[in-house]
Amino acid sequence: MTTLWDTTGSAVVKELAAQRRTGGAVLSGVALTLVVVADESRVTEAEEAATHAAEMHPCRVLIAVRRQIDAPVPRLDAEVLIGGRLGPGEAVVMRMYGRLSLHAESVVLPLLAADAPVVTWWHGAPPERMATDALGVFADRRITDSSLADDPNAALRLRAEDYAPGDTDLAWTRSTAWRAVLASTLDSVSGRRGDAVQVRGGLIEGDPGNATPELLAGWLSSRCGCSVEIVAGSRRAGPSGVEAVTLRLDQDEEVQVRADHRGGAIISQPYRPDSTLALPERALGDLLSEELRRLDPDEPYSEALEAATGLSGLSDRDPVREHVWFDPAGQEQEVSTP
Repeated sequence: MTTLWDTTGSAVVKELAAQRRTGGAVLSGVALTLVVVADESRVTEAEEAATHAAEMHPCRVLIAVRRQIDAPVPRLDAEVLIGGRLGPGEAVVMRMYGRLSLHAESVVLPLLAADAPVVTWWHGAPPERMATDALGVFADRRITDSSLADDPNAALRLRAEDYAPGDTDLAWTRSTAWRAVLASTLDSVSGRRGDAVQVRGGLIEGDPGNATPELLAGWLSSRCGCSVEIVAGSRRAGPSGVEAVTLRLDQDEEVQVRADHRGGAIISQPYRPDSTLALPERALGDLLSEELRRLDPDEPYSEALEAATGLSGLSDRDPVREHVWFDPAGQEQEVSTP
């Protein structure tokens, strides 16, 4: 690892090239570039998650830490690592001060691997409009986390209003295990009957202020064509915010999946004894790794987001954004020329 104090973007590029020459050609297996945007208070957990994801998906990790935007003098401190604490590949941690924080792309862009897809992840509050952040504009996929907002449900609607194909949210990723269990349970009922089961309605118990139950309800509504209600649970929900899901079926039947808070779920369905299977709360690195498995638009997410927020036509939007310059320290914004 090499630490560069009060440096420049060109110096970081040169140091990375020098370490690559001495350390060997570790870039040959890189599948993508992961750009992480985090505050100093969250940078440690962001590094841990990015390290885990890099082990699953070979990638170059670029972490942009926007510190002290109001600092009077712009400054860049950088750590350059190859095969270090951030995984087996190349990684750069950049701490930016002053107005350089508003131009993070000027340092990040020269570090991108040629012809490799770019994924940008905001571990914290993302920009209200992705088009105002060049780190989001040039990315092939953009990962946010509405659960970190002060008002997750309001943040979810903001993500829908600003949505473009390629966007996703870790609040959606936290519902993956629940969606898998519910789908397999309904398949089991259909197999017993010999025909497809029809869902007439549903109820989700959990934390109504969490974005994950909203997206899970939206997914069920979009897939089953019925309304799904969210009510407060009787116990403290985990990070997913979901305690139980009950689905009302045709033929006056009902299935229920309930978390037991011991890393499992109890499945209740007609004419069969209750069964238990694993339903653990997943670490942040596992969530991020799942999102790096795909680089195409996540259509089930856009459909769930539509149903959860009442907006429509999200998947029909243009996936290419035009960068809009916005200065948080000023009062005006203008569209940059291409």
